[in-house]
Amino acid sequence: MWTMLFLLMFFGLLCAGMPIFLVLGLCAAVLFGFSDQPLVAIAQKIADEMNSSTLMALPLFVMAAAFMRRGGVAKALVDVAIAWFGRLRGALGLVTVVSCTLFAAICGSSVATALAMGTILVPAMIERGYPRHFALGVVGASGTIGIVIPPSLSLILYGLIAEQSVPRLFLAGIMPGLLQAAMFFGWVFYYSHKYELPREPSVPRAELVRMSLNAMPALCVPFIVMVGIYGGLMTVTEAAAVSATVALLVSLFFYRGFKVSQTLEVIAEAIKSAATIMIIVATALAFGHWMTDSGIPASLVKFTLDNQLHPWQFLLAINVLLLVLGCFLEVAATLLVVMPILAPALKPLGIDPVHFAIVFTHNMEIALVHPPVGLNLYVLATISTAPVTEVVRGVLPFLGLLLLCLAIITYVPQLSLWLPNLVYGAG
Repeated sequence: MWTMLFLLMFFGLLCAGMPIFLVLGLCAAVLFGFSDQPLVAIAQKIADEMNSSTLMALPLFVMAAAFMRRGGVAKALVDVAIAWFGRLRGALGLVTVVSCTLFAAICGSSVATALAMGTILVPAMIERGYPRHFALGVVGASGTIGIVIPPSLSLILYGLIAEQSVPRLFLAGIMPGLLQAAMFFGWVFYYSHKYELPREPSVPRAELVRMSLNAMPALCVPFIVMVGIYGGLMTVTEAAAVSATVALLVSLFFYRGFKVSQTLEVIAEAIKSAATIMIIVATALAFGHWMTDSGIPASLVKFTLDNQLHPWQFLLAINVLLLVLGCFLEVAATLLVVMPILAPALKPLGIDPVHFAIVFTHNMEIALVHPPVGLNLYVLATISTAPVTEVVRGVLPFLGLLLLCLAIITYVPQLSLWLPNLVYGAG
């Protein structure tokens, strides 16, 4: 009965156009009201769980991303990628994949990656004669790498909800992210030769060295994060604070993408973005608390064991479920709604939670580029004034590659687990 009441409320409020944080908050409040639990106890529970040092990393990484996006970092990365790959056919398409991968390793957000790179590269590709749908597709798809390559905001949230080590999750995302980038690079290379897309003028060696050196300050941010965390020098939250500070200094004094007088404006923009996520987290924690008390996760575990579901069957069913939910919910909402239900079922089935984090996150990548809610589609349609249908047309080949990559990540767990197990030992 409780499950049916929740589903009716949840989808009814969503269809009414209510924001996701209100949907989750109202569902939790009503369901707790029916269960005779005092709401003040729920408020205290949320306050306790929000008082998390790991969760503090999220707004700090969002702030670092805002500084980088406004600070001219994207242009420096595009310039160095053109210098290295310009002699290849379809160079700007290849540059898009490489630049998005590098920028993702700095900002941790797919939407920010698509926005920053799309603003520079979509007009440049169209001007050079690339089909507009292809230009939009390669930026939109490559932008999705932002939520799996560390530092990933989605993996931080997963670590909080599933009580997993964020550094292990960061390491687990590296190989799948590079696999996805390699698949996109291969497709763009093939498409470029098939349709004879243009090359870029070769760059003199001195200019190549200058552009490479110019990109070094931008690449300091992921370097500091990775060395700080895995060298045992900083926690994830401390690394996030240092990355935001370095991003601000690099943007202000090296690339000079904005003035000192505009710093508060950029910080306000970052705080607004972070607050949107944090309020969803707060209401989702209340919902998750009710979900645990309701016994629904325990019922799911019992169902899977009673029906003797194999891990591959469970993973296949979850992939289908997540792809469907991705049509209606954005990434953070899907993660925060579904994980409290699924997390207890992983251990009885022998599924590694770190591996499942990458499976989950890759599903969310796909959700960013498939309609009707794919945020990257609307970001690119907005900055290019192209219809969403044209963006979807360009993304379709990459969507096929993303599904292939999902199958590999799902059924080859060592792709995700090899690096964290190498560094930290088997979990």
